[in-house]
Amino acid sequence: MTRHSLDTPQFYLTAPSPCPYLEGKEERKVFTHLVGERAVQVNDMLSQGGFRRSQNIAYRPACEGCKACVSVRVLVDEFKPSKSLSRIVKSNNDLVASQMPPSPTTEQFSLFRKYLDDRHTDGGMAEMTSLDYAMMVEDTHVNTMLVEYRLRGIDTALTDRGEGPLIAVALTDVLANGLSMVYSFFDTEADRKSLGTYLILDHIRMARKMGLPYVYLGYWVEGSQKMEYKKRFSPQEHLTVSGWARVD
Repeated sequence: MTRHSLDTPQFYLTAPSPCPYLEGKEERKVFTHLVGERAVQVNDMLSQGGFRRSQNIAYRPACEGCKACVSVRVLVDEFKPSKSLSRIVKSNNDLVASQMPPSPTTEQFSLFRKYLDDRHTDGGMAEMTSLDYAMMVEDTHVNTMLVEYRLRGIDTALTDRGEGPLIAVALTDVLANGLSMVYSFFDTEADRKSLGTYLILDHIRMARKMGLPYVYLGYWVEGSQKMEYKKRFSPQEHLTVSGWARVD
């Protein structure tokens, strides 16, 4: 009985709560637990169906009378950066990305805490502690990695690792057909580097190198200004009632 419950997803519906993206709207989510021997396969399947992961939970919007949240994924092989995006890549040539297991560090949490205090003081994550951060990183039963971005050091050519301070971090799932950016944060004082945009560009680079066709960006919400940046990465596909549809 226990084995069956772990290997077969059971879905639940949350109670209504205020929408974080559209004023005056309420949101509901359908969710399931990503545990057991089939967690990796279930996460792959659900990601292709528009679900997102948070720790060991996979969820997607299930709001009554609203379909504003649209799942977005970038077509890696066809993506060509605009001139402005190319300038962002060039301005971050002094960074080195290192892929590592999902293990939290004090240095990561310090950067994460500063990011929240600077950008998301009124969000649902505003009061997260070091233990909460550790759970966000470690509580995964799927293929997850951390990508650390550091300033290039004097011996980077030899070690292929940045030796400077930690500038940005991305928590990323490696799916069968792409990279899914679960959460990212960065040094908010480095505004001129456009780090949020750069992390997406670098994940497109990594996905191409790994032979993966997509980078999953989560939800684009029509009418939400904070989600408009996702439209810059084209061509992309949006999940519709008829399946994934190309958007140029």
